[in-house]
Amino acid sequence: MSRLSFEKRRAPVQVRVSAAGTASVAGAPVLRAPDEDIHDAVLGHLRDLATSHGSPIRATIHDDAAGCLVPLEISPDGTTRMTGEPTRLPAAPGTVQPPRGVFGPPPVMGGAAAEPTPVRRPGAASGTVNFRKPKPGPGPEPAPEPAPELVLGPKPVPEAEPEPIPPSRFDAIAEEMLAEVPVGETADGAPVWTAALGRVGDAVRDGEVERAAEMASRAVAKASRALGPRHPEVLHLRELSAYIAYLTGDPARAFDLSLDLARKRAESGDPSAAYGNVRSAATAWRVVGDAEQALRMGRELIDVWTALASQPGPAASDPRPLESAHTRMARLTARAAAEA
Repeated sequence: MSRLSFEKRRAPVQVRVSAAGTASVAGAPVLRAPDEDIHDAVLGHLRDLATSHGSPIRATIHDDAAGCLVPLEISPDGTTRMTGEPTRLPAAPGTVQPPRGVFGPPPVMGGAAAEPTPVRRPGAASGTVNFRKPKPGPGPEPAPEPAPELVLGPKPVPEAEPEPIPPSRFDAIAEEMLAEVPVGETADGAPVWTAALGRVGDAVRDGEVERAAEMASRAVAKASRALGPRHPEVLHLRELSAYIAYLTGDPARAFDLSLDLARKRAESGDPSAAYGNVRSAATAWRVVGDAEQALRMGRELIDVWTALASQPGPAASDPRPLESAHTRMARLTARAAAEA
């Protein structure tokens, strides 16, 4: 499937973070978990877009919370760097906007020009060893210790390269909706997909997500009759429906659609696409606030996820998100017991 080339876009992706704690990427709202900072949610969304494309993307952050405009480049590995100097946004008359968000520059102290704060990058482990001598104390001088022996052993066998981790299908769909010319999964389904995505994308950008959900549902029904329920194009359109359900604030429907797609793709022998759908289901699950409902959904999610991770593929190469899901289940269990 063709992918949107961010390098060829004329302008960076436009991101807005409001002072009220909401955000949007290219006009599409960014949802977050109840305890997640909105800046972390935005960076995670942009990182997943870079991962789905396989190369860094550029974004312009209109951070109303911090009162500044920040140009960033986000790499698939999560590395983030500023591509220019942050600039202040004009404050509303009669108000003061102190810098509070993580995207903003530090305040100027004592009238001196402050240097831009470097964005932290993941640290690499040092390859050197520091042999420190004990400090001398009272008493006779201890005998010198021998400089350490070099023990030669068998050359370690390099680990196999892990299988690339696919992006959440929500992020892939969001990227496709940013494309100027939508594309389909297959040649016979491309006309249906192109027309559907174009109409749905227009509705989302206009803020009419309910209408977008209706159009996506009709497109799924039409394509199912024409191509069959398990045709790749139909599955792709169902991913669109799941994403739109997520945007409309219906995480339960987004979860059900995504997890059903994960089962179908696993049955058809496509573990990479199945894991992308599992990650979408997990995204929807994490915004469900009701503890009892989230517990029921979590048990179903973990059953499918565990089965997928027990076989070779990206789910087995990426164990930490599943561990995080187990951790959330423990918290939900404790919360449900406290509320009972």
